[in-house]
Amino acid sequence: MVKIRARAKVNLFLEATRRRPDGYHDLATLFARVGIHDELTLKKAGPGIVLRTSGGDLGLARPADNIVYKAAERFFAAFKLPPAVEISLKKNLPVGAGLGGGSSDAAAALLGLARLYKVPRAGFPKLLKIASAIGSDVAFFLLDEPFAEGRGRGEKLTVLKAGGPLPHVVLVYPGAPVYTKEVYGALKLGTSAEIRARLAGFRELCGLIRKGKFVPGRAGVLFNRLEEPVLPRHPAVRRARERLLALGADAALMSGSGASVFGLCGDRAKAAAMAAELGRIKGYRVFLSKFC
Repeated sequence: MVKIRARAKVNLFLEATRRRPDGYHDLATLFARVGIHDELTLKKAGPGIVLRTSGGDLGLARPADNIVYKAAERFFAAFKLPPAVEISLKKNLPVGAGLGGGSSDAAAALLGLARLYKVPRAGFPKLLKIASAIGSDVAFFLLDEPFAEGRGRGEKLTVLKAGGPLPHVVLVYPGAPVYTKEVYGALKLGTSAEIRARLAGFRELCGLIRKGKFVPGRAGVLFNRLEEPVLPRHPAVRRARERLLALGADAALMSGSGASVFGLCGDRAKAAAMAAELGRIKGYRVFLSKFC
């Protein structure tokens, strides 16, 4: 039996640089893994794939529609193994929150299956290929790294090593999901000049983290282009972001395509007080975490 945690992520930066012929967008993004997580337990059983979920309504008609089930199917096909596994998924992360919960669950399933079936390290490229095929964020979660720059759809990754202390993270899910398809459908690209300027900020942000200089005073280099289509249409997301700033967050940003927003705070006691205050708001789910 294998137990594995599927950690969430936030995007410290996200710019869409062009619309691709396949309908996706090319991105420049900075993934950052945080401590909150779902939990998976995998054990050999069978024949077949059995997936059981608990902790939340995923809104799926059948287990085979879940990205974890799809990841397992592709794992057995890629490694030419007869499907024989029982997977239990405990959902702690909200759905439609921009935290990469589904993608992280899929990556955890792949890593858990590789461990359960003793796949050698040489098989890791196959896992990456599966990950890239089933979701743009899944490959990041396979890396087991706190930070990575993402290009392409987000699947072309460069690990970023942090050089010093990092702020605490207060995450707020305001109670209603935002769906990725809707967001990208409403997205308008910036001008060439705007994109160039933002990419310069992206390089600056990565450099600050690498050099250990990502301190509260420089947190303003965070950016998410997807806020533009989301914040006007989803007032709950906008208010959550405003509340983080009003309570003294050094910076606040929406993660991914929403609905979660996060605030950064250099002082843990202050971050804990912010989380406690926001946790009193009806409908909010609030998490105090760290980059990990």
